[in-house]
Amino acid sequence: MSPPVAPEIFKAYDIRGIVDRTLTEAAAESIGRALGTLGKAKGVKRFVVGRDGRLSGPRLAAALARGLNAAGMDVTDIGVVATPMVYFATHELGTGSGVMVTGSHNPPEYNGLKMMVAGETLAAGAIQDLRRLVESGQFASGKGGVETLDVTEAYLARIAGDVKLGRLMRVAIDCGNGSPGAVAPALYRRLGCQVQELFCEVDGNFPNHHPDPSKPENLSDLVAAVKGGHAEVGLAFDGDGDRLGVVTKNGRIIYPDRQLMLFAADVLQRNPGAKVIFDVKCTRQLFGWIRDHGGEPVLWKTGHSLIKAKLKETGAPLAGEMSGHIFFKERWYGFDDGLYAGARLLEILSRAPDVTQALEGLPDSVTTPELNVALAKEGENHALIARLQQSARFEGATEVITLDGLRVEYPDGFGLMRASNTTPVVVLRFEADDEAALSRIQGDFRRVLAAALPGVKLPI
Repeated sequence: MSPPVAPEIFKAYDIRGIVDRTLTEAAAESIGRALGTLGKAKGVKRFVVGRDGRLSGPRLAAALARGLNAAGMDVTDIGVVATPMVYFATHELGTGSGVMVTGSHNPPEYNGLKMMVAGETLAAGAIQDLRRLVESGQFASGKGGVETLDVTEAYLARIAGDVKLGRLMRVAIDCGNGSPGAVAPALYRRLGCQVQELFCEVDGNFPNHHPDPSKPENLSDLVAAVKGGHAEVGLAFDGDGDRLGVVTKNGRIIYPDRQLMLFAADVLQRNPGAKVIFDVKCTRQLFGWIRDHGGEPVLWKTGHSLIKAKLKETGAPLAGEMSGHIFFKERWYGFDDGLYAGARLLEILSRAPDVTQALEGLPDSVTTPELNVALAKEGENHALIARLQQSARFEGATEVITLDGLRVEYPDGFGLMRASNTTPVVVLRFEADDEAALSRIQGDFRRVLAAALPGVKLPI
């Protein structure tokens, strides 16, 4: 019988835990056996395995491969890569099945697994099914081998064959010492860019700043480099390269929901009437923008695997999340790829008369970043949101959308509260036409939350 595996590592979108405490080598091996068992039932014969630059990556990837082999799967080990390169390799090699060993933007002591089986990214219920299979120990058995393969050249050639810049671009890139540093400089140079590199040496200690471009403080080095140097625009990537951050020459951060406006305008020129999907945290400006450019806006749940499933279901050519995951189905494969999204952005900007104006001129509102209300216990946030979906009343609201938490629309803005799927936190976000409207909407949410959570400190 396999040793027990900590159930709390099975999250909504992936597996994630603290190395040697909740995510052990034995756990990775058992998960490998379970994934191989699922693969065998679907006729899969081979899994692609890649890893980010974390220090624990080599041994966890080796343990995972042992488990896959024991279930009869062959393994193609593609080494230290960005997560999208695993997805790319599953298409390139025709396996539809792969595992990325990555802690994404979590602290160095974390690691995790992002998983695809037979073309499906595992999420939500499928991850819990995997947990039950691990706990049952009812694994297929067989014998598989491991081969190593470098997919970097194929990946670079595929993007460079698709994305054509209108002119040479000067760009600064900040890889935060994450695994994108191994490939991003070469990619943008191949596209015809002059590249200024920041922290592109892969180092699992992350000695310079945390590789999470959704937090403004992690972009301060890039902002300084772009403002003080020759670059026209700055691109930043998270620790495993599936998310994109963007800063302008003036040092302004262009958040992913506004990046999506540029991508939507471009994609809809070639795909009139198409759907564009975005998550509940995104700006309400996207509804009008997408319609004005001849598309159909589709609001959906937060979570990269949930968005991918919706993309597949609807046939939409484009989707995006506020967290920085951008998904191109047009000209690409439909998975989230920060490096490819950066290339597509440069393609658009290379044809703009003024790069900074093209970015800063996008419709904007008064917004807050994500605000967190931390609760004591796992699951408490989901119970609270479920209760408020039934009972909460909001003053002056035009619509309450309960697709993923409560997104409350007002004539002049919106407020959002939803349960994080990764930590016991309620996530809040607000947007409005002006500061007075923002303050009023936050007050409405404060009233509801203070009644539901007496004594809890609120960030609004």
